[in-house]
Amino acid sequence: MNSRIVLLLVGALAAWPSLAGAQTPKVRTLTEQELLDMMMGSSIQASRGNNTASMVQRIKEAIAAGKTFTLIAMEDIPDDWNTVTPAGIGGGGAWEYVRERVKAQNLPTIPNSSVKAVEALSRHVGKSFNAVVRIEAAGATLSALMLAAELGVPLVDACLSGRARPEVQQQVPWLIGIPSTPAALVTRFGDTIILDKAVDDYRSEDLARAIAVASGGGASMAMNAMSGRDLKRGGAIPGAVSQAILLGRTAREAVANGVDPVNALVKASNGFKLFQGIVSKVEGKGDRGFTWWDVELSGTNEYAGHTYRIWIKNENNLTWLDGVPDAMAPDFIANLDPKTGDAHYGGELGSYKQGAEVALIGWPNSPLWRTPKGIEVFGPRHFGFDFDYVPIEQLQRQRKVLRHQ
Repeated sequence: MNSRIVLLLVGALAAWPSLAGAQTPKVRTLTEQELLDMMMGSSIQASRGNNTASMVQRIKEAIAAGKTFTLIAMEDIPDDWNTVTPAGIGGGGAWEYVRERVKAQNLPTIPNSSVKAVEALSRHVGKSFNAVVRIEAAGATLSALMLAAELGVPLVDACLSGRARPEVQQQVPWLIGIPSTPAALVTRFGDTIILDKAVDDYRSEDLARAIAVASGGGASMAMNAMSGRDLKRGGAIPGAVSQAILLGRTAREAVANGVDPVNALVKASNGFKLFQGIVSKVEGKGDRGFTWWDVELSGTNEYAGHTYRIWIKNENNLTWLDGVPDAMAPDFIANLDPKTGDAHYGGELGSYKQGAEVALIGWPNSPLWRTPKGIEVFGPRHFGFDFDYVPIEQLQRQRKVLRHQ
């Protein structure tokens, strides 16, 4: 054999392992138990009420239908991979005349609007997507999983916000200058809108919300077409899906072992028990594309005689103990069923059930949020309150009463 050919073959064989490693990222298949724990843990992360049972049912149905769900760690994503994030844009206070007209028209709705939004975005940017990234906790986890399975790609063990949040710009890519656009929106009726460029993510929020409100209450959005390199330079919070699995497993095992699930979750999250009490007041409305609630709890057991207030714009965003600020977004503020550790569900987005007993726990969100821009878009002043953000750990150190953490 020609010596030059031998050298070429030796060189190729020497290079092959590294090439193969680069082309075969570590992707693992999730077990059914991990998926079920993820559904509960994602509800806990959400910092709002969430119907975990319906999410669990959909996962079981998907597994029975032969769906496979895979996960990839953020650090294992190749820099040149393309990722996409699905989002559901709500429309609380949707235009009633639109609802009435489409009902009179008997206008059909379409299945898989999230998939269609991703397909529209893919055509627009001229790229296919290698992985899906979760935008927030709660139902968005299920949506991201289902989309990834439909596309045959993995879900990234990461999140753009950590918890759930009400507005488009409340995500960490925007904090480092990565916009949500170009984006594609598909309504439940199949209308398809390309948002090629927005002035900023505040305007992305305005425009997407307007489409949702004008479409009977919701739209699917495909957004944040980022590279693996973008994710790793601060475009996502790593480990968020693993945290969801951990929280769900913690609550499940605590109940099975006769242990208080709320205390177990406080330890697992490195957080704080904030309060426990009976829901004594629930006032809410749907307006401008959101659901707004003002909730109060009357303390039980060691919290008897104390009152806890929760201000909700889709999610638990600010709380007060006896009139003193106690926890605030962007930190996690989870409302839990004391018996199961699962998220309390009041029947509507963000709502609480009158007369129910609820425990609240909280823990710090990612340090990526604790920047001036992060606090600007997700802190109390953004929501119209005249005080500054204070980290949850500092607020808990300052508590004058109820030091039960």
